[in-house]
Amino acid sequence: MKKIISVFLLCTITVFMFTACTKVKDLPFYANGYAVTLSSSVTSIAPAPADSLNSVVSFTWTNPRYASDSSTYKYILEIDSAGRNFSNEITKIVTGTLTTSLTGKELNAILLGYGFSLGTAYNLDFRITSSYSNNNEQYTSNIVNVMVTPYGDSSVLTASATSVTCELNSASSNSVDFSWTSSFNGYTGAVSYTLQYDSAGKNFVAPTEIAYGSSIYKKSFTQGEINETALNSKIPGGNSGTVEYRIKATTALGATVYSSPVLLTIQSYLPLLRFYMPGGYQSATGNGSDWTPGNAPEFVRDLRADALNDLYYMYIYLPANAEFKITQGRSWDINYGGSGGTLSTAGGTPNLKVGASGVYRITFSRKTLKYDIREGRMGFVGGATGAGWNPPNVFPNYAMGNAATNLFVGITDLATDGWKLIDNNQWNNGGYAVDNTMSYGSTGSSGSTMEINGANFPNITTAGKYRVIWDGRNTDNITYQMSPATEMRVVGDGMQGVNAWDPGSSPQMTYLGSGKWQATLTLIAGKDIKFLAGNAWGAFDYEDNSGGSTATGTPRKIKWEGGNNFKTPDTTASYTITLDEYSQTVTIAP
Repeated sequence: MKKIISVFLLCTITVFMFTACTKVKDLPFYANGYAVTLSSSVTSIAPAPADSLNSVVSFTWTNPRYASDSSTYKYILEIDSAGRNFSNEITKIVTGTLTTSLTGKELNAILLGYGFSLGTAYNLDFRITSSYSNNNEQYTSNIVNVMVTPYGDSSVLTASATSVTCELNSASSNSVDFSWTSSFNGYTGAVSYTLQYDSAGKNFVAPTEIAYGSSIYKKSFTQGEINETALNSKIPGGNSGTVEYRIKATTALGATVYSSPVLLTIQSYLPLLRFYMPGGYQSATGNGSDWTPGNAPEFVRDLRADALNDLYYMYIYLPANAEFKITQGRSWDINYGGSGGTLSTAGGTPNLKVGASGVYRITFSRKTLKYDIREGRMGFVGGATGAGWNPPNVFPNYAMGNAATNLFVGITDLATDGWKLIDNNQWNNGGYAVDNTMSYGSTGSSGSTMEINGANFPNITTAGKYRVIWDGRNTDNITYQMSPATEMRVVGDGMQGVNAWDPGSSPQMTYLGSGKWQATLTLIAGKDIKFLAGNAWGAFDYEDNSGGSTATGTPRKIKWEGGNNFKTPDTTASYTITLDEYSQTVTIAP
């Protein structure tokens, strides 16, 4: 009996174990997934700008069969240049689908980012890395190779006009507006834009360039600027011709495209020509180095319409027997000598010259090649002046002083009437001959541009003594300045018994005539003074232009444009101070 029970238990255990094994075998299997197999719709592709928004290549892959909802599967499309083992990859993430594609601009932006040359085919490697959404169980697919060719996506250039007429007198007026679209659509790097131009038909073999940098898509040109593009394109001034313009766009990695050209017909003009006077007088007169056009004084241009780029003149001091020539520009490429009133560029032409020392007016015509050398002077004329409207009465009693090249300073009594400045003892005859008189006026107040042989200056409303400055040092704009000249005071902290820097209590100088003021004062050594034409700050004043000289008995240069104070002599003593506005000097003598 005991034996029978043992056999029964053994059989029961065996059956239980068999049943248990069978149940384990029927449970579901949870796999880790599989690497996908990637396929491409093309093996090579050369998209065009028209394909920018179109799908140009699509990719599909097999199911990785992860044990979760397939809508959560994560796929990373990896892209790199062939052979680099994806060390510089570009990626695109896809979720829950077994396909993706790239548009023309997406693919092109990748190629441009790698710095690939436009129009050249390159191999790209593609692969898929699959995983759960949390990046677990990543598997890498096979590599698919596609031959791709980047394209150039150029700007579209437009102009607001097809033809323009440029004139010197309206050079600052707007002429034409250029605008262009962005290049390399979809590319996120920097793109720089350059406007190129050349005469029509030359195919931009050697264009002139104007760089604008990035993020600039418009440029307005004045008539002067467009005229310059015409001249640079070998269209002579005063002629009509056609210039081609285009936009060059360049990525940070060097890919370059060009827009289609825009043609502009231009009527050009001859720009302002500048002339200079190099000679053997330069070093001795503080006008640069002898016979050096690079630092020689410049002629003033007569800006009247009928004299523009033709008539030029200069008021300048020259030592005895000074010789000189006239150059167009600051080189010897075009230079003029002459004799008997006629200029010439021929080799061996003698230098121009003067005999006695003095201030001269030198005038010449570029068109007639005539020149005139005469005394350089300037004086007051008009009903407000002592000379009246009679030029023969001007010199010498109402003459101004020549303070520097193209600079005159004069002090005179003016009544309530009209007036002008004049450089000769007769009126201009209305012509443009080189020996004609030049008178000057302006409808504007002090500081305004003067007109040659034009309107009178504004009538004097309060009679009195006035200081007038004829200033042609800026040869682009001759101006006049005017201020009361009823007094001149010495102000500063360098005078014994005088309140420091107090204009109202500072001593007045005595006017001696011909621009000279004088005072005798006890000056304190090592202090400062300056000269003020009034009893309060804000009046016309003179500062030091000598570099801080303390010399006595020697004229020191002065200026009114702002500068340092004058230094008193090294010894405290009584000194006579002479301020000469005509020569623009001050002399402090024991």
